[in-house]
Amino acid sequence: MATLSYRPTPVHEIRDPLLATAGVQLFVKREDLNHPLVSGNKWWKLKYNLENVSQHLSRTVLTFGGAYSNHIFAVAAAARELGFTSIGVIRGEETLPLNTTLQFAREQGMHLHYVSRDDYRKKEDYGFLEALAKQFGSFVAVPEGGTNIEAVRGVTEFAETLDQSFNYYCCPVGTGGTLAGIIRGVPDTKKVIGFSVLKGEGSLQHDISQWNLHRQNWQLLTDYHFGGYAKSTPALLQFIEAFKTQHGVPLEFVYTGKMMAGIFDLVKKGFFERGSTLLALHTGGLQGKY
Repeated sequence: MATLSYRPTPVHEIRDPLLATAGVQLFVKREDLNHPLVSGNKWWKLKYNLENVSQHLSRTVLTFGGAYSNHIFAVAAAARELGFTSIGVIRGEETLPLNTTLQFAREQGMHLHYVSRDDYRKKEDYGFLEALAKQFGSFVAVPEGGTNIEAVRGVTEFAETLDQSFNYYCCPVGTGGTLAGIIRGVPDTKKVIGFSVLKGEGSLQHDISQWNLHRQNWQLLTDYHFGGYAKSTPALLQFIEAFKTQHGVPLEFVYTGKMMAGIFDLVKKGFFERGSTLLALHTGGLQGKY
């Protein structure tokens, strides 16, 4: 089985006057520290996808993402570590010089294949994938963001290792795979809250529900996107800088910063009962900060 190196990660308590006044305890699971390059939830979402690649004759992984995709970054690094060939189908035209994400991916050996935004929307169509196979040969396709049954399986496995004594488990949400795995992996007596980083729910609620048809212990919040995916506001950036200064935990504005700002806002509004304990998942992605 092809497995990436993994470093055990700490749980860090956040001590803040706001939390103390509200009678709430907040802890952060520092999964951003689990791997130097394939960090956070990406490690778990890719675990069984990479196992599939290792068992495939081509030992080639093809995946999809935008120009600043944490997923593209992680897949490129994972393929390099495990000796796989990697292909990244990138949304939009090539822009030179490459940004740090795509430059890194190329340095890891990933072949970057650019497609128009119209073609990119066809990425799940059989004909589109067939055309890519004719161009590049046989490969194992991993969807954008890495969310599929293998990803949910990996995150579920991670969630089952967590301390089960917390009342709430929180994570940022992009494609929904991580939240789905957390819901499946913690007892159904616990409450799971996802903070969507997308503007507009779209099909996200439905997508997550598909993985958890019988679970009613979760909630998807859509008010903390701060303008939409990969967008931010001065207030969010100020919060992130202050959080790092006060608590020593780095966040980024695409995912974890929005989740943590959302948690603090909910505490301020009295959302959590006094005596509640919260575990927030740091999903990594700090490379996206730069």
